[in-house]
Amino acid sequence: MKLSSFTDCIIKNNAIFKQMLGLCPTLAVTTTLINGLGMGFATTFVLVCSNTVVSSVKRFIPAKVRIPAYIVIIASFVTVVDLFMNAYTHELHKVLGLFIPLIVVNCIVLGRAESFASKNGVLDSLLDGLGNGLGFTLALCVLASVREVLGSGSLLGFSITGGVVPPVILFVLPPGAFIALGFLMAGYNWLRRRTEV
Repeated sequence: MKLSSFTDCIIKNNAIFKQMLGLCPTLAVTTTLINGLGMGFATTFVLVCSNTVVSSVKRFIPAKVRIPAYIVIIASFVTVVDLFMNAYTHELHKVLGLFIPLIVVNCIVLGRAESFASKNGVLDSLLDGLGNGLGFTLALCVLASVREVLGSGSLLGFSITGGVVPPVILFVLPPGAFIALGFLMAGYNWLRRRTEV
């Protein structure tokens, strides 16, 4: 895998802003930057590990059962993440709740296992998982930062607006997630068009 392919996963082919994948956890957990980081790192870990294992065992999996086999592999790593977060970051685990186990059916994770890891070598698959995971984490963090600043007037618990600008509660509610994501996607597409010309 070329370095440009790795960086393309992060910026040019970002799973959220470009491909619009994994929007359910993206919209649900990004009320704060900490939540976005937690979900992003959990998904990155699962992507890297599942891509690596799928690439390693692909020739031993019969074609008829490849998707169920991939899901079992992914679910194993999601269980590790779920138990680890419950033990060491319990408060974050309670906030993210059901969205951690739902990483199993996140279309980014299963899609990368099926479309890339099952057809490429171990190192390339690892880098693909890392690139897509970092791109997902970056998008979550950008969206979460916007929502936290606009909706709470703070970032990571520190006041940003200093009480001068009142927070707009809409941005910590579900409709605010759609609005913020829409504007960020528009900005992303505008920047991409300007840089490609």
